[in-house]
Amino acid sequence: MELKFLGHACFLLDDGTCKVLTDPFLTGNALAAADARQVDADFIFVTHGHGDHTGDAEAIARRTGATVCCTVDLAEGVFGPAGVKTQVGNLGGTIAMPFGSAKFFQAIHGSGAAGCLSCGFIFTIGGKKIYHAGDTALMSDMALLADEDIDAALLPIGDVFTMGPADALRAVRMIRPQLVIPMHYDTFPPIVQDAATFAAAVESAGFRARVLHPGESLTL
Repeated sequence: MELKFLGHACFLLDDGTCKVLTDPFLTGNALAAADARQVDADFIFVTHGHGDHTGDAEAIARRTGATVCCTVDLAEGVFGPAGVKTQVGNLGGTIAMPFGSAKFFQAIHGSGAAGCLSCGFIFTIGGKKIYHAGDTALMSDMALLADEDIDAALLPIGDVFTMGPADALRAVRMIRPQLVIPMHYDTFPPIVQDAATFAAAVESAGFRARVLHPGESLTL
């Protein structure tokens, strides 16, 4: 199962059969490692309605025929009216997917769209479990994820709008994943962070960490 970081909160998960894209903020992102006009996807998962997460989802879905997966309210308010295919769920729910499944996990953050909730996703894909936290503050509910046997946790560290490095480290101790990958940092001046220092702190706490620069990938 290949995991590729495209920048900000955008990852491409590829199990060899399905391509799963998350929060594709590429156009207008100077650090993006891909052109939205060339990215392929079968499914696009969007955590909430802020522009740096909805990004190019609509355009990519129109070009590729991909299905946008998101909360009911986000589909009804944004993607349904745009005329793209959607598959919906809501917090606590799990949807069966051709690649496995995706569980909607709570996030504490603004939604960017009236009446919507923000979320993260727990993907079961390629025999692995990947937690994409979306934009979130630290929350005690993350302790529930310790029972999920998370193979890789994709956690925001930018601070200001989400958890910062210190709270993200506290999240790691609750989640207890096999691997930690930081995201949602450096894209804008307010969220510039030293990802290498964060990764070193994660390693010192007894967990594995990997900093992926935009365009880098790894195999789980």
